[in-house]
Amino acid sequence: MAAEKALTRWARQSRFAGSKDRAGIRDHVFDALRRRNSAAFLGGSLTGRGLMIGVLRQDGADLNAVFTGEGYAPAPLDGQERTVPEGKVPLDVPEWLIEPLRDSLGEAFHDTLSALTKRAPVILRVNLRKATLEQAQHLLAEEEIETHPMTLVDTALVVTEGARRIKNSAAYSGGVVELQDASSQALIAEMSLDKSMKVMDYCAGGGGKVLAMAGRCDAQYFAHDANPQRLSDLPARAKRASVNVTIAENPEASAPFDLVLCDVPCSGSGTWRRTPDAKWRFVSEDLAELERVQAEILEKAQGLVAAGGTLVYATCSVLTAENTTQIERFVHNNPSWEIDWQRQFLLSEGGDGFFGAILRRK
Repeated sequence: MAAEKALTRWARQSRFAGSKDRAGIRDHVFDALRRRNSAAFLGGSLTGRGLMIGVLRQDGADLNAVFTGEGYAPAPLDGQERTVPEGKVPLDVPEWLIEPLRDSLGEAFHDTLSALTKRAPVILRVNLRKATLEQAQHLLAEEEIETHPMTLVDTALVVTEGARRIKNSAAYSGGVVELQDASSQALIAEMSLDKSMKVMDYCAGGGGKVLAMAGRCDAQYFAHDANPQRLSDLPARAKRASVNVTIAENPEASAPFDLVLCDVPCSGSGTWRRTPDAKWRFVSEDLAELERVQAEILEKAQGLVAAGGTLVYATCSVLTAENTTQIERFVHNNPSWEIDWQRQFLLSEGGDGFFGAILRRK
Protein backbone atom coordinates (compact mmCIF):
# COMPACT_ATOMS: atom_id res chain seq x y z
CA MET A 1 0.00 0.00 0.00
CA ALA A 2 1.26 3.50 -0.87
CA ALA A 3 2.46 5.48 2.14
CA GLU A 4 -0.03 8.32 1.60
CA LYS A 5 -2.97 5.93 1.51
CA ALA A 6 -1.74 4.00 4.57
CA LEU A 7 -1.29 7.23 6.55
CA THR A 8 -4.73 8.48 5.55
CA ARG A 9 -6.30 5.22 6.71
CA TRP A 10 -4.38 5.37 9.98
CA ALA A 11 -5.47 8.97 10.58
CA ARG A 12 -9.13 8.08 10.08
CA GLN A 13 -8.82 5.27 12.59
CA SER A 14 -6.81 7.31 15.10
CA ARG A 15 -8.97 10.25 16.07
CA PHE A 16 -7.31 10.25 19.49
CA ALA A 17 -4.38 11.95 17.77
CA GLY A 18 -4.86 15.65 17.14
CA SER A 19 -4.38 17.22 13.72
CA LYS A 20 -0.89 18.49 14.61
CA ASP A 21 0.13 15.05 15.86
CA ARG A 22 -1.18 13.39 12.70
CA ALA A 23 0.70 15.89 10.54
CA GLY A 24 3.86 15.35 12.60
CA ILE A 25 3.65 11.58 12.24
CA ARG A 26 3.17 11.95 8.49
CA ASP A 27 6.27 14.13 8.29
CA HIS A 28 8.32 11.60 10.29
CA VAL A 29 7.20 8.70 8.07
CA PHE A 30 8.04 10.57 4.88
CA ASP A 31 11.42 11.68 6.24
CA ALA A 32 12.24 8.06 7.03
CA LEU A 33 11.16 6.90 3.56
CA ARG A 34 13.19 9.60 1.81
CA ARG A 35 16.29 8.52 3.74
CA ARG A 36 15.53 4.85 4.22
CA ASN A 37 18.99 3.44 3.44
CA SER A 38 21.04 6.01 5.30
CA ALA A 39 18.63 6.10 8.26
CA ALA A 40 18.61 2.31 8.57
CA PHE A 41 22.41 2.31 8.54
CA LEU A 42 22.72 5.04 11.18
CA GLY A 43 19.85 3.64 13.25
CA GLY A 44 21.09 0.07 13.20
CA SER A 45 18.07 -1.57 11.60
CA LEU A 46 15.33 -1.27 8.98
CA THR A 47 12.60 -1.36 11.64
CA GLY A 48 10.47 1.68 12.33
CA ARG A 49 12.42 2.33 15.51
CA GLY A 50 15.75 1.94 13.74
CA LEU A 51 14.71 4.29 10.95
CA MET A 52 13.61 6.98 13.40
CA ILE A 53 16.83 6.68 15.39
CA GLY A 54 18.73 7.14 12.14
CA VAL A 55 16.64 10.13 11.00
CA LEU A 56 16.97 11.86 14.37
CA ARG A 57 20.69 11.14 14.44
CA GLN A 58 21.05 12.71 10.99
CA ASP A 59 19.10 15.75 12.19
CA GLY A 60 21.32 16.19 15.23
CA ALA A 61 18.54 15.53 17.75
CA ASP A 62 19.19 14.66 21.40
CA LEU A 63 18.18 10.99 21.30
CA ASN A 64 18.19 10.64 25.08
CA ALA A 65 15.63 13.42 25.35
CA VAL A 66 13.33 11.62 22.87
CA PHE A 67 13.76 7.99 23.91
CA THR A 68 12.88 8.34 27.61
CA GLY A 69 10.22 5.65 28.04
CA GLU A 70 8.08 8.18 29.91
CA GLY A 71 4.39 8.42 29.06
CA TYR A 72 3.99 7.78 25.33
CA ALA A 73 7.69 8.26 24.62
CA PRO A 74 9.61 5.32 23.07
CA ALA A 75 11.75 3.09 25.30
CA PRO A 76 15.28 4.27 26.14
CA LEU A 77 18.09 3.31 23.78
CA ASP A 78 19.90 0.08 24.53
CA GLY A 79 23.67 -0.25 24.39
CA GLN A 80 23.83 -1.18 20.72
CA GLU A 81 21.49 1.65 19.70
CA ARG A 82 23.72 4.16 21.47
CA THR A 83 26.66 3.21 19.25
CA VAL A 84 26.99 5.29 16.09
CA PRO A 85 27.76 2.89 13.19
CA GLU A 86 31.00 3.43 11.31
CA GLY A 87 31.59 3.06 7.60
CA LYS A 88 30.29 4.50 4.36
CA VAL A 89 26.69 5.67 4.59
CA PRO A 90 24.65 4.19 1.70
CA LEU A 91 22.87 6.31 -0.89
CA ASP A 92 19.11 6.67 -0.57
CA VAL A 93 18.11 4.99 -3.83
CA PRO A 94 17.86 1.32 -4.83
CA GLU A 95 21.33 0.00 -5.65
CA TRP A 96 20.43 -0.99 -9.22
CA LEU A 97 19.53 2.65 -9.99
CA ILE A 98 22.77 4.22 -8.83
CA GLU A 99 24.64 3.88 -12.12
CA PRO A 100 21.69 4.82 -14.38
CA LEU A 101 21.16 7.93 -12.26
CA ARG A 102 24.86 8.76 -12.25
CA ASP A 103 25.01 8.40 -16.05
CA SER A 104 21.85 10.50 -16.49
CA LEU A 105 22.71 13.30 -14.06
CA GLY A 106 26.46 13.62 -14.43
CA GLU A 107 27.77 16.40 -12.19
CA ALA A 108 24.29 16.92 -10.74
CA PHE A 109 24.16 13.35 -9.36
CA HIS A 110 25.06 14.02 -5.73
CA ASP A 111 23.11 17.29 -5.48
CA THR A 112 20.02 15.61 -6.92
CA LEU A 113 20.19 12.63 -4.58
CA SER A 114 20.68 15.00 -1.66
CA ALA A 115 17.66 17.07 -2.73
CA LEU A 116 15.52 13.91 -2.95
CA THR A 117 16.10 13.29 0.77
CA LYS A 118 14.48 16.62 1.68
CA ARG A 119 10.89 17.81 1.68
CA ALA A 120 9.59 19.31 -1.53
CA PRO A 121 8.44 22.93 -1.55
CA VAL A 122 4.76 23.75 -1.88
CA ILE A 123 4.35 25.55 -5.21
CA LEU A 124 1.30 27.27 -6.65
CA ARG A 125 0.40 28.16 -10.22
CA VAL A 126 -1.29 31.51 -10.70
CA ASN A 127 -4.16 31.49 -13.20
CA LEU A 128 -3.17 34.49 -15.32
CA ARG A 129 -6.70 34.73 -16.70
CA LYS A 130 -7.88 35.67 -13.21
CA ALA A 131 -4.99 37.52 -11.58
CA THR A 132 -1.43 38.72 -11.90
CA LEU A 133 1.28 37.20 -9.75
CA GLU A 134 1.23 40.25 -7.46
CA GLN A 135 -2.56 40.19 -7.10
CA ALA A 136 -2.49 36.49 -6.21
CA GLN A 137 0.22 37.11 -3.61
CA HIS A 138 -1.82 39.88 -2.03
CA LEU A 139 -4.97 37.74 -1.93
CA LEU A 140 -3.07 34.87 -0.32
CA ALA A 141 -1.37 37.17 2.19
CA GLU A 142 -4.78 38.37 3.39
CA GLU A 143 -5.30 34.81 4.66
CA GLU A 144 -1.78 34.54 6.14
CA ILE A 145 -0.36 32.50 3.27
CA GLU A 146 3.06 33.94 2.46
CA THR A 147 4.69 33.33 -0.92
CA HIS A 148 7.51 34.50 -3.16
CA PRO A 149 7.90 34.31 -6.96
CA MET A 150 10.24 31.92 -8.75
CA THR A 151 12.72 32.82 -11.45
CA LEU A 152 12.01 29.53 -13.25
CA VAL A 153 8.61 30.62 -14.59
CA ASP A 154 6.34 33.66 -14.38
CA THR A 155 3.29 31.81 -13.00
CA ALA A 156 4.87 30.10 -9.98
CA LEU A 157 4.75 31.04 -6.30
CA VAL A 158 6.60 29.18 -3.55
CA VAL A 159 4.64 29.00 -0.32
CA THR A 160 6.81 29.91 2.66
CA GLU A 161 4.12 30.05 5.34
CA GLY A 162 0.55 28.85 5.75
CA ALA A 163 0.62 25.92 3.30
CA ARG A 164 -2.11 24.06 5.16
CA ARG A 165 -4.49 27.01 4.67
CA ILE A 166 -4.33 26.90 0.86
CA LYS A 167 -7.25 24.60 0.08
CA ASN A 168 -9.60 26.63 2.31
CA SER A 169 -8.44 29.96 0.92
CA ALA A 170 -10.42 32.30 -1.31
CA ALA A 171 -7.62 32.32 -3.86
CA TYR A 172 -7.86 28.55 -4.25
CA SER A 173 -11.65 28.21 -4.17
CA GLY A 174 -11.92 31.14 -6.60
CA GLY A 175 -9.61 29.50 -9.13
CA VAL A 176 -6.87 32.11 -8.80
CA VAL A 177 -4.26 29.52 -7.81
CA GLU A 178 -3.75 25.77 -8.18
CA LEU A 179 -1.17 23.47 -6.65
CA GLN A 180 1.30 22.62 -9.41
CA ASP A 181 5.05 22.13 -9.56
CA ALA A 182 7.10 24.86 -11.20
CA SER A 183 8.95 22.64 -13.68
CA SER A 184 5.77 21.56 -15.44
CA GLN A 185 4.61 25.19 -15.44
CA ALA A 186 7.87 26.12 -17.16
CA LEU A 187 7.21 23.59 -19.93
CA ILE A 188 3.75 25.09 -20.52
CA ALA A 189 5.36 28.54 -20.79
CA GLU A 190 7.56 27.27 -23.66
CA MET A 191 4.58 26.25 -25.79
CA SER A 192 3.37 28.54 -28.57
CA LEU A 193 -0.36 28.74 -27.87
CA ASP A 194 -2.92 30.97 -29.56
CA LYS A 195 -6.70 31.28 -29.55
CA SER A 196 -7.17 29.57 -32.91
CA MET A 197 -5.67 26.25 -31.75
CA LYS A 198 -7.20 22.90 -30.88
CA VAL A 199 -5.16 21.39 -28.06
CA MET A 200 -5.24 17.86 -26.67
CA ASP A 201 -3.83 16.82 -23.27
CA TYR A 202 -3.51 13.16 -24.21
CA CYS A 203 -2.38 11.67 -20.85
CA ALA A 204 -4.19 14.22 -18.75
CA GLY A 205 -4.34 12.50 -15.36
CA GLY A 206 -6.08 15.00 -13.08
CA GLY A 207 -5.89 17.70 -15.75
CA GLY A 208 -3.36 20.04 -14.17
CA LYS A 209 -1.45 20.73 -17.38
CA VAL A 210 -4.48 21.37 -19.55
CA LEU A 211 -5.68 23.85 -16.91
CA ALA A 212 -2.24 25.47 -16.97
CA MET A 213 -2.42 25.85 -20.75
CA ALA A 214 -5.94 27.23 -20.53
CA GLY A 215 -4.77 29.67 -17.86
CA ARG A 216 -2.36 31.17 -20.38
CA CYS A 217 -4.45 31.15 -23.54
CA ASP A 218 -8.16 30.86 -24.34
CA ALA A 219 -7.89 28.16 -27.01
CA GLN A 220 -10.03 25.03 -27.60
CA TYR A 221 -8.94 22.37 -25.10
CA PHE A 222 -9.54 18.63 -24.88
CA ALA A 223 -8.41 16.14 -22.25
CA HIS A 224 -8.08 12.36 -22.45
CA ASP A 225 -6.72 9.69 -20.14
CA ALA A 226 -6.53 5.92 -20.48
CA ASN A 227 -8.19 5.78 -17.05
CA PRO A 228 -11.22 8.12 -17.33
CA GLN A 229 -11.71 8.07 -13.56
CA ARG A 230 -8.60 10.23 -13.17
CA LEU A 231 -10.47 13.02 -14.94
CA SER A 232 -13.48 12.93 -12.62
CA ASP A 233 -12.51 16.15 -10.81
CA LEU A 234 -11.55 18.07 -13.94
CA PRO A 235 -14.99 19.59 -14.71
CA ALA A 236 -15.18 21.12 -11.22
CA ARG A 237 -11.58 22.35 -11.39
CA ALA A 238 -12.14 23.86 -14.84
CA LYS A 239 -15.28 25.62 -13.63
CA ARG A 240 -13.38 27.00 -10.65
CA ALA A 241 -10.67 28.28 -13.01
CA SER A 242 -13.28 29.73 -15.43
CA VAL A 243 -11.95 27.74 -18.39
CA ASN A 244 -13.54 25.26 -20.81
CA VAL A 245 -12.12 21.76 -21.28
CA THR A 246 -13.84 18.97 -23.23
CA ILE A 247 -13.23 15.46 -21.94
CA ALA A 248 -12.63 13.21 -24.95
CA GLU A 249 -13.07 9.48 -24.43
CA ASN A 250 -12.25 8.93 -28.10
CA PRO A 251 -9.52 11.42 -29.14
CA GLU A 252 -9.51 10.21 -32.74
CA ALA A 253 -13.07 11.48 -33.17
CA SER A 254 -11.96 15.05 -32.43
CA ALA A 255 -8.62 14.93 -34.28
CA PRO A 256 -6.60 16.47 -35.77
CA PHE A 257 -5.17 18.80 -33.12
CA ASP A 258 -2.71 21.65 -33.50
CA LEU A 259 -0.91 20.57 -30.34
CA VAL A 260 -0.90 17.25 -28.49
CA LEU A 261 0.72 17.01 -25.07
CA CYS A 262 1.84 13.59 -23.82
CA ASP A 263 2.74 13.69 -20.12
CA VAL A 264 3.52 9.98 -20.18
CA PRO A 265 3.63 7.40 -17.36
CA CYS A 266 7.17 7.33 -15.99
CA SER A 267 9.37 6.34 -13.06
CA GLY A 268 8.54 9.57 -11.24
CA SER A 269 12.21 9.76 -10.24
CA GLY A 270 12.07 13.55 -10.31
CA THR A 271 9.26 13.55 -7.74
CA TRP A 272 10.53 10.95 -5.29
CA ARG A 273 10.82 13.49 -2.49
CA ARG A 274 7.01 13.79 -2.73
CA THR A 275 6.38 10.03 -3.11
CA PRO A 276 9.49 8.50 -1.51
CA ASP A 277 7.99 5.05 -1.04
CA ALA A 278 7.68 4.74 -4.84
CA LYS A 279 11.45 4.57 -5.37
CA TRP A 280 11.75 1.53 -3.07
CA ARG A 281 9.06 -0.32 -5.07
CA PHE A 282 10.62 0.55 -8.43
CA VAL A 283 12.50 -2.31 -10.14
CA SER A 284 14.38 -2.65 -13.44
CA GLU A 285 11.48 -4.52 -15.04
CA ASP A 286 9.25 -1.50 -14.31
CA LEU A 287 11.63 0.79 -16.19
CA ALA A 288 11.72 -1.50 -19.22
CA GLU A 289 7.92 -1.65 -19.33
CA LEU A 290 7.62 2.13 -18.97
CA GLU A 291 10.01 2.69 -21.86
CA ARG A 292 7.83 0.44 -24.02
CA VAL A 293 4.63 2.27 -23.01
CA GLN A 294 6.19 5.70 -23.55
CA ALA A 295 7.30 4.81 -27.07
CA GLU A 296 3.85 3.38 -27.83
CA ILE A 297 2.10 6.55 -26.63
CA LEU A 298 4.33 8.75 -28.79
CA GLU A 299 3.56 6.65 -31.86
CA LYS A 300 -0.20 6.81 -31.22
CA ALA A 301 -0.21 10.50 -30.37
CA GLN A 302 1.60 11.62 -33.51
CA GLY A 303 -1.36 10.39 -35.53
CA LEU A 304 -3.57 12.95 -33.76
CA VAL A 305 -1.43 15.95 -34.77
CA ALA A 306 -2.41 18.14 -37.71
CA ALA A 307 0.01 18.91 -40.53
CA GLY A 308 2.55 21.43 -39.28
CA GLY A 309 1.39 20.79 -35.71
CA THR A 310 3.20 20.25 -32.43
CA LEU A 311 3.79 17.15 -30.31
CA VAL A 312 4.93 17.73 -26.72
CA TYR A 313 6.49 14.98 -24.61
CA ALA A 314 6.94 15.21 -20.84
CA THR A 315 7.99 13.08 -17.88
CA CYS A 316 8.64 13.75 -14.21
CA SER A 317 11.83 11.72 -14.54
CA VAL A 318 15.56 12.43 -14.44
CA LEU A 319 16.51 9.21 -16.22
CA THR A 320 17.92 9.60 -19.74
CA ALA A 321 16.27 6.33 -20.85
CA GLU A 322 12.85 7.92 -20.37
CA ASN A 323 13.78 11.32 -21.75
CA THR A 324 16.31 12.22 -24.43
CA THR A 325 16.74 8.59 -25.47
CA GLN A 326 13.00 8.26 -26.12
CA ILE A 327 12.88 11.48 -28.12
CA GLU A 328 15.96 10.68 -30.19
CA ARG A 329 14.59 7.23 -31.01
CA PHE A 330 11.21 8.65 -31.99
CA VAL A 331 12.71 11.28 -34.31
CA HIS A 332 15.02 8.68 -35.84
CA ASN A 333 12.09 6.36 -36.54
CA ASN A 334 9.84 9.20 -37.71
CA PRO A 335 11.86 11.56 -39.93
CA SER A 336 8.84 13.80 -40.52
CA TRP A 337 9.39 15.14 -36.98
CA GLU A 338 12.14 17.39 -35.66
CA ILE A 339 13.11 18.53 -32.15
CA ASP A 340 12.28 22.19 -31.65
CA TRP A 341 13.18 22.39 -27.94
CA GLN A 342 14.01 20.04 -25.10
CA ARG A 343 15.18 20.47 -21.53
CA GLN A 344 15.94 18.46 -18.43
CA PHE A 345 14.82 20.37 -15.33
CA LEU A 346 16.83 19.61 -12.19
CA LEU A 347 15.73 19.86 -8.58
CA SER A 348 18.40 22.51 -8.05
CA GLU A 349 16.26 24.88 -10.13
CA GLY A 350 13.56 24.90 -7.46
CA GLY A 351 10.96 22.55 -8.92
CA ASP A 352 10.79 18.80 -9.35
CA GLY A 353 13.02 16.82 -11.69
CA PHE A 354 11.18 17.05 -15.01
CA PHE A 355 11.79 16.65 -18.74
CA GLY A 356 10.04 18.27 -21.65
CA ALA A 357 10.47 18.17 -25.42
CA ILE A 358 8.60 20.08 -28.12
CA LEU A 359 8.52 18.43 -31.55
CA ARG A 360 7.38 19.96 -34.83
CA ARG A 361 5.99 18.11 -37.80
CA LYS A 362 8.03 19.15 -40.82
